[in-house]
Amino acid sequence: MNAQRHDVPLVAAGYEIRLMGQLDHRWSDWLEGLTVTHEGDGTTTLSGPVADQAALHGLLRRIGDMGVTLISVNVSHEDHV
Repeated sequence: MNAQRHDVPLVAAGYEIRLMGQLDHRWSDWLEGLTVTHEGDGTTTLSGPVADQAALHGLLRRIGDMGVTLISVNVSHEDHV
């Protein structure tokens, strides 16, 4: 079986990561400088650029280590350059 390879540019992409609960703003530095936004529904959105897929996976491991419930991960359509 041949696996297809899809080349993607090696540029930072913006992400929005939604978490259950209200995460303290002090976590921003530990979470690679992402912006911490408290939503009205009691969730937290982390947003900002992530260098590449390896950095994204590392970030998601950190979130998992915190014991926080991950709701969603989405590519942001806003410009994060």
